Amino acid sequence: MLEYITAHLDTILEVIGFITGLCYLWYEYHASARLWIFSIIMPLIGMVLYFNKGIYADFAINIYYFLIAIYGYVAWTFNFSTKQKEELPITKAQGSAIAICAVAAAVLWIVISYVLRTYTDSTVPYIDAFTTSLSIVAMWMLARKYVEQWLVWIVVDAVSAGLYFYKGIPFYGVLYAIYTTVAYFGYRRWLRLM
Repeated sequence: MLEYITAHLDTILEVIGFITGLCYLWYEYHASARLWIFSIIMPLIGMVLYFNKGIYADFAINIYYFLIAIYGYVAWTFNFSTKQKEELPITKAQGSAIAICAVAAAVLWIVISYVLRTYTDSTVPYIDAFTTSLSIVAMWMLARKYVEQWLVWIVVDAVSAGLYFYKGIPFYGVLYAIYTTVAYFGYRRWLRLM
């Protein structure tokens, strides 16, 4: 049994990550703070998978995902201004927040793609850096509960689905194709909830 698990570890982790990802998506769609529990588990699985497949920026971003999940849970469930346990409301990002996010994503893309090209054997440095930089921004937007985070996720998820199929991670390819569709409906739902 142990030999089977060792030989098929990536596939086993991919299936567990797929199921965890669906749970995460369910709670995100419903704007429930429970999404952060699954957001803590998913990066741990992702780190192993992405490292084994040579998708190094996605590996690194999962460290960030783990940390932002802790921050997101606290931000969603505790209002620091009133020092009360209350849920953060869904809001629209102001123009300055959107501009900062756009600049941050562009700078991150340049830096991450440079690092991947220069210091790794990545075969997909630009796409890996693109999805990673936008994901960093989208997770911060999610932690702040900005409705526009869904628009960023639509782009990230669609590109990631193609990347994962290309790199031989088909369950995650399917998961991210589902994410793309749900992100569209999630955006519409959050607009109604707002």
